[in-house]
Amino acid sequence: MDSGDPMSMYQAAMQHRMGGAMRRFDEYYRCYPIAMLSGPDRASANHGGKVFLPASALEKLTRLHISYPMLFELINGAVEKMTHAGVLEFTAEEGKIYLPPWIMNTLLLETGDMIQVKSTDLSPGSFIKLQPQSPTFLEISDPKAVLEHAFRNFSALTVDDIFSFEYNDEIYEIKVLEVKPDLGSRAICTMETDLEVDFAEPLGYQEYLKEQQKSKPQMDKKLAGGQVHNTQGTMAQAINYDAIAPKNDQVAKGEKAMASHFAGGGQRLGNRKSSAQSSGTATPLQTTTPNIQKINGGNGPQPLRLPPNKLFFGYEYIPPPGQRDPNQEQTVKSHFSGRGQTTRGKVIEAGSEPAAQPAQDPDEGSGGGGRTLRDSKR
Repeated sequence: MDSGDPMSMYQAAMQHRMGGAMRRFDEYYRCYPIAMLSGPDRASANHGGKVFLPASALEKLTRLHISYPMLFELINGAVEKMTHAGVLEFTAEEGKIYLPPWIMNTLLLETGDMIQVKSTDLSPGSFIKLQPQSPTFLEISDPKAVLEHAFRNFSALTVDDIFSFEYNDEIYEIKVLEVKPDLGSRAICTMETDLEVDFAEPLGYQEYLKEQQKSKPQMDKKLAGGQVHNTQGTMAQAINYDAIAPKNDQVAKGEKAMASHFAGGGQRLGNRKSSAQSSGTATPLQTTTPNIQKINGGNGPQPLRLPPNKLFFGYEYIPPPGQRDPNQEQTVKSHFSGRGQTTRGKVIEAGSEPAAQPAQDPDEGSGGGGRTLRDSKR
């Protein structure tokens, strides 16, 4: 007994009280996947490490003074497979236990098989080494943070377990390679502990690298060497943008041909004939249209038909009527251009200013003759 460990002291006291070795919870149940459990949907429990036990199991665990957290050994004696798990709820039917799918796969269990459940104690983990089962795990930007969140649904992990978790609607599988401390059970408790996580190379990683290298565009090499043979993007090449562009010559010819289908003369309701009429009949003149090569089976601007989930933003910007093009320089027009005249009849050219007139002596008046009050001329 460790005098510094309260749990060891509690277990020793219980053993002394019960007059011998401490009893363990040990029962057999028929196993079923969580999806078959009646009641509300529990999809998140499918990617965790906790099981559903019947209410009678809780009563027995209480009588046995099983300490928290309640951890269990799950044993498939037929194939000698074992793992560890916690308990989420005591809502299962009597004689049944509901397991996450990954636990049933680890223990090689089928629906309705018998499984032995024993209570146990595990040391809090300090280190765990994991191996992703697919290279797609590398696409997660912060895997340690994602796993830290996923471990909240687990109570214990065992070496050789291949557990699963869900992230961004994707299911990822991880294998446990190593745990510390390893005290013979090859398992650790993941609750209320600081766990250091290390990753091994994912399965199929080398093949994944080879595929990435093969699928790498050859354009990178051309750009590195300064050789660019095609300035269009992959989308423009796929839809043949040159053929449907608004400035394409064939499209312009098609528009002209469409406009010429109604060319000819006509007759007014009045007595006067239309200037465009060349004969006395109201039958329009037939005109010959040039042999236009149709684009995609039609004339004029062609519709852009793309596969589902694809968008194209390659058309040039054409400002609406009455709106100036921001790319063109704005010219300032002179609204008062021309020539003008002064009061003395002198012509002033546009843009010039009239010359300053010399100041007149106020005694000179307006330059003409006049009389004063004394009837004397100035």
